Amino acid sequence: MNRRTFLQNASWLAASSFISLPAAHAAPPYPVVRPAVAQRRFRSRAVEAAIAEFGQRVKDPELAWLFGNCFPNTLDTTVTPGTRAGRPDTYVSAGDIDAMGLRDSAAQVWPYLALVKQDAPLRQLVAGVINRQTRCILQDPYANAFYNDPIRVGEWKTDLTAMQPGIHERKWEIDSLCYPIRLGYHYWKTTGDEQPFDAQWRQAIALTVKTFREQQRKAGPGPYHFQRETPKATDTQPLGGYGYPVRPCGLIASAFRPSDDATLLPFLVPSNFFAVVSLRQAALMLNDIHHDDQGYADLMALADEVSVALRQHAIITHPTHGPVYAYEVDGYGGHALMDDANVPSLLALPYLGAVPLTDPIYQNTRRLILSDYNPFFYRGEAAEGVGGLRVGADTIWPLSIIMRGLTSTDDAEIRACVQALKATHAGTGYMHESFHKDDPGKFTRAWFAWANTLCGEFLWKVYKEQPQALG
Repeated sequence: MNRRTFLQNASWLAASSFISLPAAHAAPPYPVVRPAVAQRRFRSRAVEAAIAEFGQRVKDPELAWLFGNCFPNTLDTTVTPGTRAGRPDTYVSAGDIDAMGLRDSAAQVWPYLALVKQDAPLRQLVAGVINRQTRCILQDPYANAFYNDPIRVGEWKTDLTAMQPGIHERKWEIDSLCYPIRLGYHYWKTTGDEQPFDAQWRQAIALTVKTFREQQRKAGPGPYHFQRETPKATDTQPLGGYGYPVRPCGLIASAFRPSDDATLLPFLVPSNFFAVVSLRQAALMLNDIHHDDQGYADLMALADEVSVALRQHAIITHPTHGPVYAYEVDGYGGHALMDDANVPSLLALPYLGAVPLTDPIYQNTRRLILSDYNPFFYRGEAAEGVGGLRVGADTIWPLSIIMRGLTSTDDAEIRACVQALKATHAGTGYMHESFHKDDPGKFTRAWFAWANTLCGEFLWKVYKEQPQALG
């Protein structure tokens, strides 16, 4: 199948603006790659209506095909809806990994929030995800991924940490406790439904705050440690599993990044920004739903403390780009200037509501991220974008291209991101974890539901807000 490609041997950026893409070849009919109706795990009338509308209004058949495959992928292939004790209960796998990550599951159903008021079963499915996440947090707030079977013992059972049945992996990542709050807050604001936010949910919020305070490490390293017998340094932590030292300053330590790679300097800046937003959202919910004045005050105080620490320790002066946000810091003055493709990232801060898009420090940071000053920014014959340690050098993650588009207001930049996604799905009709910068056919993870659904979110947003960028 012929695919649009970028100009050979030329940068995706030229003279600070995007280059024009070559004209499309006549495209043959696109193959049916979406599961047959009888094989889909959940069917949403609102989602199907969105797919039909996009296909009718967007004149590019490849984009319509891509949207129709990617946007419903989470519902088609990864959800197991049900009930528990008379309440909705939804398990969401990550795709080719049969485990429910707190981050992935929240991100995978997030784009459907805009449609839940039109579709009661879809609303119940999302409520079920919130209920399931609450149970997972109460089981272990330091774990990042859980099985549907509570007694299943998985492949990482020998990790040197407090593993238990039902847990797939116990990598402590700040965002694992932030994503459920983000999903719950916006579900509540969208629907007005307070049922998922009961006494158990309040316990999960209290445990989240307790965990964040432990990982400020003011009274020592805290109870969490993690080591794995592995040749990959990115899958374990040194110094008895506690990681490199930090100087307590109000920031929260994270043993792992959203990529599941180990942090180098434990104060992971984008995740701390995310924590500030999440704590404030949870505080508002405690106040408005439960009239918990003390809980509101405690969460707001912690959010304010982390916010002040970010201003004091996370801003670095770069010789070319000026004041920028570091990716990681340690409180001693050490810092890492980079970004990783996984969200939360520095690039994604406005998407998460952490900083305004117009924040000058963010804009400086954005320019650094999308330049050769970021060691994980790659520019090749197929596309340009951010990668990370997990897959290796010269590999771009579609997540970064999508996030670049979601944090842009420039038609040319958004159009280039759309075209890059078209040019790099390698004829599969789906997004991947990563692809080689010069050859999209060399990709990892053919079934990665988060990237698929986020691609659908991006295309739907562009269609609604800047449809000219789809032309």
